[in-house]
Amino acid sequence: MTTERECDQLLVERVQAGDRQAFDLLVSKYQRRLMRLVSRLVHDPAEAEDVVQETFIKAYRALRHFRGDSAFYTWLYRIGINTAKNFLVTQGRRAPTSTESDAERAEAFDDADSLRDINTPESVLASKQIAYTVNAAMEALPHELRNAIVLREIEGLSYEEIAEVMSCPIGTVRSRIFRAREVIAEKLRPLLDMPVDKRR
Repeated sequence: MTTERECDQLLVERVQAGDRQAFDLLVSKYQRRLMRLVSRLVHDPAEAEDVVQETFIKAYRALRHFRGDSAFYTWLYRIGINTAKNFLVTQGRRAPTSTESDAERAEAFDDADSLRDINTPESVLASKQIAYTVNAAMEALPHELRNAIVLREIEGLSYEEIAEVMSCPIGTVRSRIFRAREVIAEKLRPLLDMPVDKRR
């Protein structure tokens, strides 16, 4: 049975051999996922679409240099994130950069489970407010933290894959995800601690 990574590699090799239709297959496979990722960084849908388009153009041009050291999609996501960052810089909308946190604290972070499962009976009444709070907290994060948490929690990438996409050590990835979760948990805490009768 062929893995997703092996399928992508076969398509990449076909593109490298001059088969443009193979690239169209890669585009159709990853277009929606890449759009979801880029939309978290570039909020205007038309601009996000332009960034995705530019990402695929850059990927196509650089594909002859792709050696398969990493999975195709981590390579593509890295191009997408860098293209989105460059776009924001040229638009004068650069977000503040993050400072590093202790990676060991990230390993010991206890509130992560409550972030993943916020549909407890107590929180059902406030689910819209919770969703709004989580989205607002994510939007307010510096780019590095937002990228890391989106890749982990929304795209489902492993720490190793995120390290490849973001071109940084795995400890930095853990640190960024920890800090992002900590900020989101802090914003959620008042909602999750609130007694049910006070939410009406």
